[in-house]
Amino acid sequence: MKELVLRLARENPRWGCRRIQGELARLGHKVGASTVWKILTAAGIDPAPRRGGPTWREFLTSQSEAIIACGFLHIDLASLRRAYALVFLEHGTRRLHVAGVTAHPTAQWTAQQARNLALEVGVRLESLRFVIRDRDSNVRPLPTAGPHH
Repeated sequence: MKELVLRLARENPRWGCRRIQGELARLGHKVGASTVWKILTAAGIDPAPRRGGPTWREFLTSQSEAIIACGFLHIDLASLRRAYALVFLEHGTRRLHVAGVTAHPTAQWTAQQARNLALEVGVRLESLRFVIRDRDSNVRPLPTAGPHH
């Protein structure tokens, strides 16, 4: 196992111990990431090599004028119901936009709120190149009526 770990590290210098552990698992070898870390460290190989290119912080700083982030916040109301607010944050200006609030966010509703924001933001929209979002399951597509309905 040690020879295999070292071979993978030599042939893939940008892989860290977790990536090597994952590749070993795909090959059917069950070995913990900590074991891979120990093997690499003992051999004088950095278990978490520095990747080429900027860090996430450096990227965000250099591209802040071109980034807008979006996501949902949930709001627990006094009536014990939950509402969801779709918010957008322009990184360059730190301007926060509350696009809309609804009890039942759907993909269609979210897309409409994004279109509304694009009209509101106007010419600044042209400078935005990146959207940061998560893959939260808060947004659900509307049920479709098939032939059996």
